[in-house]
Amino acid sequence: MTLTDRLLRPLLAADPARPVITYYDDATGERIELSGTTLANWAAKTANLMRDECDVEPGARVAVLLPAHWQTLAVLLGAWWCGAEVVADPSGADLVCCDRDSLADALAAGAGVVTALSLDAFGAGLPGLPPGVVDYATEVRLHGDVFAAEPTAGGSPALDGLDVDEVLGRARAAAAEAGLSSADRVLTTAAWSVADGLVRLPLAVLAAGASLVQCRNAPGDPAALDRRAAGERVTRRLP
Repeated sequence: MTLTDRLLRPLLAADPARPVITYYDDATGERIELSGTTLANWAAKTANLMRDECDVEPGARVAVLLPAHWQTLAVLLGAWWCGAEVVADPSGADLVCCDRDSLADALAAGAGVVTALSLDAFGAGLPGLPPGVVDYATEVRLHGDVFAAEPTAGGSPALDGLDVDEVLGRARAAAAEAGLSSADRVLTTAAWSVADGLVRLPLAVLAAGASLVQCRNAPGDPAALDRRAAGERVTRRLP
């Protein structure tokens, strides 16, 4: 199975309606919650977009230059469903997925295709994109929410040179080190990315079958974060 299948299938089998990620951005006031089913649908739409419009095939290199965000999870899972290797360095990648802040780096990297994400809570696209850049928000909604993945060997590259088995093994080890279980609701303010922290968060949470409360631009008031943790029934905080 692909890395996406191996991460999502246990979650969907246990309780597909359970929240897998609850995302807060205190700069915009947004709160978005995705169940296992909804996250899988977004990953499938993304995988179909990557395969049909960006020519992503098994073994392709997909650079992900995105912040800690629920849409970043959809992009990662979509890429792995295609059998692609996710990388941090955009140089020469077959596809670069970026936001407005990293668009210049993506264009300078000489990638085959660039897809830009607005990360807008209401699905608005990015205006004024250069010709040839795929607007994720506009295009992804046109694709189906079911994806037929090709079988992927455990030794296939998945994340910056690590194969599927190695990534899953490291995620499970990180979950065990943190003492996570499927009963946990994990709050984090960590700004993870492909380059740093992805395996520890959020992959460790997914591998444990737990649920993630991701807070971006979190309030500086500890009491406010405590109230959020209580309201979201958080059992653990990482790191």
